[in-house]
Amino acid sequence: TLLIESRMSVDLGAVAWPVFSIAASAQTYPFRYADDELIDLGALAGPQYVDVAGRLAAWVEGFVMARPTDTLSLLQDVAGGVSARINYQSREVEGTQGPLETLDRGWGSCRDIAVLFAEAVPKLRFGARIVSGYLVDPSRDLVGSAGAGSTHAWVEVFVPGAGWIGFDPTNRAMGSANLIPVAVARHISQVAPVSGSFRGRLGDMLGMAVQVAVTSTQDRGVA
Repeated sequence: TLLIESRMSVDLGAVAWPVFSIAASAQTYPFRYADDELIDLGALAGPQYVDVAGRLAAWVEGFVMARPTDTLSLLQDVAGGVSARINYQSREVEGTQGPLETLDRGWGSCRDIAVLFAEAVPKLRFGARIVSGYLVDPSRDLVGSAGAGSTHAWVEVFVPGAGWIGFDPTNRAMGSANLIPVAVARHISQVAPVSGSFRGRLGDMLGMAVQVAVTSTQDRGVA
């Protein structure tokens, strides 16, 4: 048996309704990243999956109601469109669906939904990255949570002035409230909490279980 246990104390200070200080040059879409920003973003501003027919680009273009339009509202519309199109479904099998596969099936796990959104916004020339971490759900009413907390995946989009803005399309949420980031990367395969292989005999039982326990410091009697 291999047991990996992690404990942490986290100060959750993100507000539920954040206000972002977006640079004047980026408040309306379309805008152009500065040359230095494009260099730093690198592959984060480009596609990670093959889409020869341009199906995803055509789909996300449908959320652009006008040019110019409000940048933050456009990103919220895309995130909301992903949530409306894709039904959440817990999926324990290994791997992640490609964005077109998720779009065609109409369902996916939080990591599938995150990949779809992260692949869609670069079609509109935004830089995006995948985030892996934990969803804190003390009220137990958020999608993708199996209790007070669970492992989770979401997306951050780079907007000049504001920096990296978190979007959780699984819950139609913007900002970092209820989210604990652990790793960020260009591709979903780079943020797997644990990776590796197991070798044994043919009759050996293989299985995996993930449990997340969230308690407040007040519940533990800590000031």
